[in-house]
Amino acid sequence: MSTNILEVKGLKTYYRTRLKENVYAVDGVDFVLEDGKTLGIAGESGSGKSTLALSLMGFYFPPLHYKSGSIHINGTDIMKLSKNQLRSQILGREIAYIPQAAMNALNPTLKIIRFIEDIMKVHKPELSKKQVWDMAAERFQTLNLSTKVLTSYPNELSGGMKQRTVIAISTILNPKVLIADEPTSALDVTSQKAVIKLMKDLLDKQFIRSLVFITHELPLLYHVTDEIVVMYAGEIVERGTAHQMIFDPIHPYTKKLMGSIIVPEEGMKGHKLEAIPGAPPNLKKVPPGCRFADRCSYATKDCKEGKVESRTAEGRLYRCIFDTQTLREWYRKEQGDGGVVAQ
Repeated sequence: MSTNILEVKGLKTYYRTRLKENVYAVDGVDFVLEDGKTLGIAGESGSGKSTLALSLMGFYFPPLHYKSGSIHINGTDIMKLSKNQLRSQILGREIAYIPQAAMNALNPTLKIIRFIEDIMKVHKPELSKKQVWDMAAERFQTLNLSTKVLTSYPNELSGGMKQRTVIAISTILNPKVLIADEPTSALDVTSQKAVIKLMKDLLDKQFIRSLVFITHELPLLYHVTDEIVVMYAGEIVERGTAHQMIFDPIHPYTKKLMGSIIVPEEGMKGHKLEAIPGAPPNLKKVPPGCRFADRCSYATKDCKEGKVESRTAEGRLYRCIFDTQTLREWYRKEQGDGGVVAQ
């Protein structure tokens, strides 16, 4: 019987500007992640992906603030913990985080082993330096990283090597959930493949049990995750299996997002690049209806003014007033719309 290792319900977090305005970058997000599963989160820049990652870790530092909702990690509601409890009981042990621009996250004046020693001082102070070294060396070798990396400074490593090193350090305590925020951005294709392989090795060797992989490259998630969530303007607009989301997207935004990306996967028929017109709404004052309405080819007055609820169909969730049959009929009529033909 599967269990949920991460449960998020009604999560709302916002940025407070100097003019005392609230920008709801995460606005009423709900999802669950089953133990042993992998989840991808995709969307344009500014859709709320990275803010969601910070929120899941409990990193509420101004200007980011928590408003409401719950985050349960392995059954524990982290919003009810103190900062000290969060750091000692949850972070690193239950959940770990690889930030954007992780290659720049390492202090250039410290050798790699020092980062691991600092982690162990907090979580396993009983270990000697030799024990820490032996544990780190064994982990790096298991993940096909040379032990020479441990005695290197960050500036002695390539970009791809630094990224893989940050991943190894972040998972040294075998967290149950790993959140990777754009781990392959700014890397060449070879380094991207190495990072993805490392993620899979972590899962295969049970160093982590579940993975949340965040990226703006939606097709990349097909090779990494079981399910995909698409975010737009702080909301989840669609969630389904990786195959559904890549080969048969339903929500107009997911459809347009796929049409704006170069897709190398086999089975993509008639795929043409097409930019999404317009820009996301200002989250200081969101529109009353569908947040994608002003950029959607199919939007009606009801879309722009009425309340839009999430629907469940065909084993997926999507936020739109139209049913799947109506949407598919429109997609079929729009030959050359840059969409993807269902397999």
